[in-house]
Amino acid sequence: MIQTLRIIFMGTPEFAVPCLEALIKDKEHCSVVCVVTKPDMPKGRNYKMTPPPVKETALAAGIPVLQPQKVRTEEFAESLRSFAPDLFVTAAYGRILTQAVLSVPKYGCINVHASLLPKYRGAAPIWHAVINGEKETGITTMMTDAGMDTGDILLADRCEIGENMTMGELHDVLAEMGPVTLMKTLEALRNGTLKRTPQDGSRATYAPMVDRETGRIDWSRSAREIHDLVRGMNPFPGCFAFDSKGGRVKIWRTYIENDDCVNDGRPGRVTGASADGILVAAGKGILRITEIQGESSRRMTAGEYINGHEVTEFA
Repeated sequence: MIQTLRIIFMGTPEFAVPCLEALIKDKEHCSVVCVVTKPDMPKGRNYKMTPPPVKETALAAGIPVLQPQKVRTEEFAESLRSFAPDLFVTAAYGRILTQAVLSVPKYGCINVHASLLPKYRGAAPIWHAVINGEKETGITTMMTDAGMDTGDILLADRCEIGENMTMGELHDVLAEMGPVTLMKTLEALRNGTLKRTPQDGSRATYAPMVDRETGRIDWSRSAREIHDLVRGMNPFPGCFAFDSKGGRVKIWRTYIENDDCVNDGRPGRVTGASADGILVAAGKGILRITEIQGESSRRMTAGEYINGHEVTEFA
């Protein structure tokens, strides 16, 4: 039985912080000897150099941090060897590791991934699960290989996705689940009971990065598809459309008013507007917009918006 694991943790965004915190807390079984994260990036209007959330957590705990510009170098692999790690743990690091790097630790590399693999391999599994209207997702731990989330599955925990749940809300649920699944995985590793299950590549789907253009609403699609897109892009990068005057508007919250009615061939036409929402005809069904943001304006309720804007159609 393994008593204590010397761990190098690799991660970058807020999603990875709870996993790192769990490893730091479990001093009896884990010793986080180093943290690897992406370089600081300029953010905000003033482009101030800002450290990744994982870096801030590591420094607060007195853990050394590496921020390599490149991970496909012998120099990087050698710097990792100097810490004599037993194990790598990765969570949303954002870089693909080479086999030379993965061979450094004694027990390999365990990744915490925010989907039920082999579904949604790639960089944006939470976004795509919501956009595609999935009813459930979860956390999978896997043994990392040199592919894109193709390694053997270790453990998986499931969670439901509510009909109106946003990507941001699901992100927070999965961020809390991540360390639970991770610590169960490490316990099985220490006890010698950890099982590996190869992925069925024929069932794999992919979740590439989303961008602002992903959020462009096509009103000819069904109300349900548009609703799933809106909540899947909330809070970032958001969905957008254009009002009757050509102004760009962001759509933040919607509900499905009608799922299956056939409209008159004018998708985007506003069929009703009140404090309860703006009703818009989709290719199939009716969508209710309840939170919207006009160009150069703030987010507001539909009731606030219609007090100062003409709403006849969206494009």
